[in-house]
Amino acid sequence: MKKSLLALAVLTAAGSANAGINLYDANGVKVDLSGAVEVQLYDNFEKHGDSTIRLDDGDLALNATVAVSENLNVVSGTAFKYESRDLQNYELWAGFSGDFGTLTFGRQLLVSDDSGIGKDYELGAAQLNWVQTEGDRVAKYVYDNGTFYTAVSHEMDNKNSTTITDGRVGFRTGGLDIRAYGYDGKRIGYQGLVESGDKVDGKPVVTPGKDGDDIRGYNLEAQYAMGAINLAASFGQIEYKDLTEKTKQTIDLYEINGSYKIDNTTMALGYVRGENEGDHGNVINNVYANVTQQLHSNVRAYVEIGYADDKNNELEDFGYVAGLEVKF
Repeated sequence: MKKSLLALAVLTAAGSANAGINLYDANGVKVDLSGAVEVQLYDNFEKHGDSTIRLDDGDLALNATVAVSENLNVVSGTAFKYESRDLQNYELWAGFSGDFGTLTFGRQLLVSDDSGIGKDYELGAAQLNWVQTEGDRVAKYVYDNGTFYTAVSHEMDNKNSTTITDGRVGFRTGGLDIRAYGYDGKRIGYQGLVESGDKVDGKPVVTPGKDGDDIRGYNLEAQYAMGAINLAASFGQIEYKDLTEKTKQTIDLYEINGSYKIDNTTMALGYVRGENEGDHGNVINNVYANVTQQLHSNVRAYVEIGYADDKNNELEDFGYVAGLEVKF
């Protein structure tokens, strides 16, 4: 399999929306419903590409908490996404929560899905491409006491012999937040257009199988908030070992960004550099800027511009996006 930094320009979709509507809260049982809809006018970095209306987000989630005792809750969740015309259930889990943290089992996002410091919407080169950050057979533990936090998750798919273990450890003090992510995956399917020529809505797809990659990497992140100013920086490295072609590629990703908030308006600026050390090595330089207007606590509108170029001349263009997001 061949990977290039062109893949870094693709952002993964956001996870479940935050709970917004309480459906039931009595007798120790609490049920919340949440959802998100996001539509964009979008033109990416492809040469000779055309603007299009893009359905970026469509989520619906239902979460329940049942108090078993003063120190123990049973929690569960299910979530659906429908950016395309197909309805997909991407979360279906249950577990326990208390002072010890939260322990869940089932179909859910891995810890590494939260990695990244990007302040862009679409036109910043994506954070490290872990290829797979969700699974049907995931055990996940999350602990956060406000100052120290940690998490670990494990996915084991017996059918495809895929195993993934990832984790996070972090520390907060004042406005400073420092954290590190680690990822170790075995026999993971690759992300890209299906080689037979088949496509899924013309978009990249994940094709799991025994002939996939071993993927290992880490991401170091730091953020500092000082009043209306927020600064962030990260460095990550990921190694892909192709089990079929017996090749190896390593990608380094650097990012620095900042934002400034005035009332309900937030302005952000970021720079990303990606370096591919494989046989088909590439280097991407990317800058982006955006302005977000919070029209309501549940509604935001934004505009963003970006520029990217690369050594292999696969990218060299400006892009723009204007979007409207509604959550409940």
